[in-house]
Amino acid sequence: VSDIFKHFLNELAGTVAVITSDGRMIVGTLKGFDQTINLILDESHERVFSSSQGVEQVVLGLYIVRGDNVAVIGEIDEETDSALDLGNIRAEPLNSVVH
Repeated sequence: VSDIFKHFLNELAGTVAVITSDGRMIVGTLKGFDQTINLILDESHERVFSSSQGVEQVVLGLYIVRGDNVAVIGEIDEETDSALDLGNIRAEPLNSVVH
């Protein structure tokens, strides 16, 4: 893992969104990570997108995401995120990453 990426993860405070290589979106509080980017998320939930109904949030709690399954990780602006009406958002689910 590059020093730049380690610095980025160390600077994250609060809520993060992780997009996995199989197209899932998991949101939670980053509690820790290791040299292979295995992530420990607390108070996490998966956001399941659908083109026919609103975003479903599935509670996961304390959750570990394997580093080789992390496609994207980013910090969530909690104020903006809390203002979203997820029940009215329609979107196609993400596809898996193709190598």
